[in-house]
Amino acid sequence: MIDFEELRGLADQTRSFIQMSHDKARALRVVVTEHDVVLGIFPSTAEGIGLHVIKGQEILRQIASSDSVGDYTHTAIAVHNREQAVALQQVFGCLATAVSIAPLKGIA
Repeated sequence: MIDFEELRGLADQTRSFIQMSHDKARALRVVVTEHDVVLGIFPSTAEGIGLHVIKGQEILRQIASSDSVGDYTHTAIAVHNREQAVALQQVFGCLATAVSIAPLKGIA
């Protein structure tokens, strides 16, 4: 099950880290490269939260197909919309592992 409160907290931490950095582009690169799984979270038009896997699709696929949780690091980045998450995925060279999760209604 997805813990949206945890994702919001992680996105807040990421935002703070990037805002405090003098080189914001470098800070964003550090966030993405230092984690195994990076999720973009964004508000959906259906009054919920949308998710897009920016990095780590293969790890998530392995977890979903097995009974074990595995050992991996993860974080979230708040973006304005799915298109921004896809753009980040492309910038960081993760396009081949693209996946989106449909917006979830009723999650605010």
